[in-house]
Amino acid sequence: MTTTPSHSSPLTRIAAPEGVAPSPHYSHVVRGTGHFVAVSGQCALDERGEVVGAGDPAAQARQVFENLRRCLAAAGATFDDVVKLTYFVTDVAYLPAVREARDAVIPADRLPASSAVQVSALFRPELLVEIEAFAVIPA
Repeated sequence: MTTTPSHSSPLTRIAAPEGVAPSPHYSHVVRGTGHFVAVSGQCALDERGEVVGAGDPAAQARQVFENLRRCLAAAGATFDDVVKLTYFVTDVAYLPAVREARDAVIPADRLPASSAVQVSALFRPELLVEIEAFAVIPA
C-alpha cells in the first residue's frame, strides 16, 4: 500500500491498496477530514455561456479545469484539496486529452480518486467533456 500525504490539506492518498493493481492515472483511495466541497459537473463554457473549443477535446478539457479551478476557489479550495473527480466523456478516446489538462493542474503525487464514464451525449451536442469534483478543505 502506497500512501501520500497532501501538502496543503489533511488528506492521505492511497494509490494502491493491498491486493489492488496500481494505476498511474488516479489514486484508488483518498481520505481526509474537514469540510466537504462538491462542485457540480463543469463543461467547456466560458463566463458568457459560450462553448470553448467546439470539436476539440483538449481545448474543452482545459476550459473545464479552469472552470473547476474557479469553482473550487469560490469555496476556498484548490486542486490540492480534490479527493474525487468524475469524468463524463462522449468518447473514451478523449481521456488522454482530459488527463493532459488534469496533469497541468494536479501534480502526479496528488492525484485524486477518479471515475470515467462514456455517455451518449451531454446537455448540449457540441460539448464533449464534463467533470465534477469533490474536495475536502481544512475545518
